[in-house]
Amino acid sequence: MTRPQFVLFGSSIVQLSFGNGGWGANLTDLYARKADIVLRGYSGWTSRCALQVLDKVFPKDAGVQPSLVITYFGGNDSIGPHPSGLSPHVPLSEYVDNMRKIATHLKGLSETTRLIFLGAPPVNETLIQESKRLTSCTFLKDLVRTNELCGKYSRALIELCREMDVKVIDLWTAIQKKNDWLTTCFTDGIHLTAEGSNIVTEEILKVLKEANWEPSLHWESMEAEFSEINPFGPVNSDGILALNPSEWDFHRNVQWK
Repeated sequence: MTRPQFVLFGSSIVQLSFGNGGWGANLTDLYARKADIVLRGYSGWTSRCALQVLDKVFPKDAGVQPSLVITYFGGNDSIGPHPSGLSPHVPLSEYVDNMRKIATHLKGLSETTRLIFLGAPPVNETLIQESKRLTSCTFLKDLVRTNELCGKYSRALIELCREMDVKVIDLWTAIQKKNDWLTTCFTDGIHLTAEGSNIVTEEILKVLKEANWEPSLHWESMEAEFSEINPFGPVNSDGILALNPSEWDFHRNVQWK
């Protein structure tokens, strides 16, 4: 049995997703013995950067292609232009065109490669301003990152994904549904706390559960690798195994039911 491969591709929201109770770590735990979660996160990158390495990260002649690619770019693209002209800023029209090219490439990897794109999450502008106040770097002080710009790029991506029939998650809206999102979802105004990551995890699982994909990629529907009874597992007094594999899943992952 070859485990399906799920690739997480994006900027720092992806790179940091295995730490601090991150959503990548959540998925890795849920899919233990069911899929390999592969991290391809690049802090600070934009969609423009991603295009330059797309063929290297996802070569079309690879012997095994991913079953799922979860892609996130947009937060850095949406940063406003810098007076020096050196900011990560990518104009909205170019961002949409870049994401179209990324989606087209990923769709062409195989007939069974599924895609989920993540829209830019909101930001806490107050925390961002506090970080600027503490830094001595003039360049960082002049960067403009606002919730309004994140929302603008998020809506453009959602429209593109609907046009291309790609699953997309509106994190900008989903996170802001939480009453205390400003104080609980960010470490620095931009990057996610465990609570913020839990929202990302829930939204991804919702898509995976509702998607009409064959085979299903939702963790509850997938067969565990070597799922036969473990002869060395814990047993009751009558010699019968105390927990079968499905019960192990339940006890470990009950929060995602």
